[in-house]
Amino acid sequence: MLKEKHVSAARWAVCVALLSSLFAISPAAASDEVDDSLVGRVRDVNDRFRDVSVSVAEGYTAMPCVSGGDGGAMGVHYVNAKLLAGDTIDIRRPQAVMYEPKANGRMALVAVEYITQKGPASLEGQLFNFTGAPNRYGLPAFYALHVWAWKPNPKGAFANMNPDVTCEHATGMEMDRN
Repeated sequence: MLKEKHVSAARWAVCVALLSSLFAISPAAASDEVDDSLVGRVRDVNDRFRDVSVSVAEGYTAMPCVSGGDGGAMGVHYVNAKLLAGDTIDIRRPQAVMYEPKANGRMALVAVEYITQKGPASLEGQLFNFTGAPNRYGLPAFYALHVWAWKPNPKGAFANMNPDVTCEHATGMEMDRN
């Protein structure tokens, strides 16, 4: 009988230990709520653009869907000419907001792009890519940083093209192929 009580107490202790480990909140799980990386901060301060009408209301104009010759795309850029001319980098005011056209006609926010002619440029330590002139956009040389904050990019969060984005459903919009 004493041996049975000892075995039961041991089982109970194991069960309690297992249950507490199931309900314990690890520091990693707690930090999932807040992403303080550059990508997370960009997403947090620009999440309003999930609704394309917000982009339009803030002065952004749609440009053709941009796809790459080696696959993937950037999507449809909504560009704010005033911000582009201002040449100031502000995490809350990207020069371009990028959407992927979907089969149902909706536009899914995938990324933002910061653009400046002043360089070398960086945003919170992340260096911009340089595009020389002449270029396919007809612009003077510029620096740009894509931030894939809403659609993961297998090439990296700051790569130009995303192989998982397509212009397939960009009906009614002229395509700009690389």
